[in-house]
Amino acid sequence: MKILIQNGRVIDPASGLDKVCNVALAAGRIIAVDREPQGFTPTRVIDASGCLVLPGLVDLAARLREPGHEHEGMLESEMAAAVAGGVTSLVCPPDTDPVLDEPGLVQMLKFRAEKLHQARLFPLGAVTRGLAGEVLTEMAELTESGCVGFSQAEVPLTSTQVLQRALQYAATYGYTVWLRPQELHLGKGVAARGPLATRLGLSGVPVAAETIALHTIFELLKTTGARVHLCRLSSSAGVDLVRQAKAAGLPVSCDVSINSLMLTDADIGYFDSRARLTPPLRQQRDRDALAAALLDGTIDALVSDHTPVDEDAKALPFAEAEPGATGLELLLSVALKWSQEGGAPLQRALAVVTAEPARVLGTSLGTLQASVGRIIEGGVGDLCVLDPAAHWTVQADALASQGKHTPFSTYELPGRVRCTLVGGQVAFERG
Repeated sequence: MKILIQNGRVIDPASGLDKVCNVALAAGRIIAVDREPQGFTPTRVIDASGCLVLPGLVDLAARLREPGHEHEGMLESEMAAAVAGGVTSLVCPPDTDPVLDEPGLVQMLKFRAEKLHQARLFPLGAVTRGLAGEVLTEMAELTESGCVGFSQAEVPLTSTQVLQRALQYAATYGYTVWLRPQELHLGKGVAARGPLATRLGLSGVPVAAETIALHTIFELLKTTGARVHLCRLSSSAGVDLVRQAKAAGLPVSCDVSINSLMLTDADIGYFDSRARLTPPLRQQRDRDALAAALLDGTIDALVSDHTPVDEDAKALPFAEAEPGATGLELLLSVALKWSQEGGAPLQRALAVVTAEPARVLGTSLGTLQASVGRIIEGGVGDLCVLDPAAHWTVQADALASQGKHTPFSTYELPGRVRCTLVGGQVAFERG
């Protein structure tokens, strides 16, 4: 199919392009930007007047719930949610059931995703077998099967020796280890430690749970030289440590979730289990520090932290409810809301969900490295057409995801995705 997207405001944060012009696609790729390709006759014209034409979003944290948790999410529903939110590439952690610790499991998941012809799926392999924290996986074999990095998901490594060996292994082959900084024993609470958790009688997770883990990781990076991506920072103190590590030249990148960027522990209200999240929502000063760090580049990317949870697992007392919230369909709108209310330039707000997460993935993208998260001639035709003037209210029943729970429920958010293209084909179109 040959597609011409015309009259849209084309914004590519990677190159700084911001211009009303046309984009032509053929054979799955972008063949022209702001010019008329010779002999090009489109089979379909998309009028993007009044809309933004953006690179497809790249989400570094999205659980799809397959295999093993199909009652909470299916590939079909969660991939549909991705393209409905303009997300064309997403990274999934290895905490499926069974765990993604064998090449065959990774290949099967990628095959299932590719058959849907929707978003591109980039799995993370497990650092240790079964995420048990004892025996390292065969990282080389998992990489060959399609893994873009290695993670323990939400299971902290209790053995510093095992973590050191994992980083040494990864450094030898140039792999990236994805870690959520949390000390196991201090991190067992259900809310951020503070006055609100005390008043509600909820067990608290202190900031030290994050900072102790960060200190350990950074010390090991100095001796191993491995590259680490830190997943979902949550505290002001954690931001300060990452800023120092980057200034010292350590090979580290990091992200923050839409929940921690926009919400605080006050959003728990009267034990609202939709705000039962991991990491827990912290105080206003932490939220402000996270927003400032995302703006100045200390934090590289904004992620949805998409975790579908079914009704039965949320309809429980707060401390017993399963943590997690749906987010794929909210990612772009929350980025725009942050831009409008937090003063971030539009280019930066779009960069943290397109070019910056693609840069984090780097060479693990292989032949896609030059074009994922970008609008570039010769690049893959992954695009999002957004109506920036549209506002919508988050209604659980209207979400494509099988998971209907989000602390943003009933929020009014700016921007509505009109159309999403993946590989030059229309994967989603709003009626």
